[in-house]
Amino acid sequence: MRLRTILAAAALSLVAQMAQANCYADYKAKQDNPLRLHYGVAQVSGCDKKAAKAELSRRLSSQGWQLLNVISVFGPEGLNERQSSAGEYFLRF
Repeated sequence: MRLRTILAAAALSLVAQMAQANCYADYKAKQDNPLRLHYGVAQVSGCDKKAAKAELSRRLSSQGWQLLNVISVFGPEGLNERQSSAGEYFLRF
């Protein structure tokens, strides 16, 4: 009985890790002097909007961009519809 519990917990953990690995966020960012804006899509470590904001803010700022907002967090099913809008910023950060 204990082995079943351990195996079930391990399976749930693996499923949770796989789900987190397939999370994406679309966002808007800017640079100043000169003003530049972009819309992008990035893979994030979890499907939580607040955590995505913190993660993307760090990534973008290291490249001189300021995160304006995270529009949404979604799974792989939303990638194709956003790819053309994101252009060169599709999965860049």
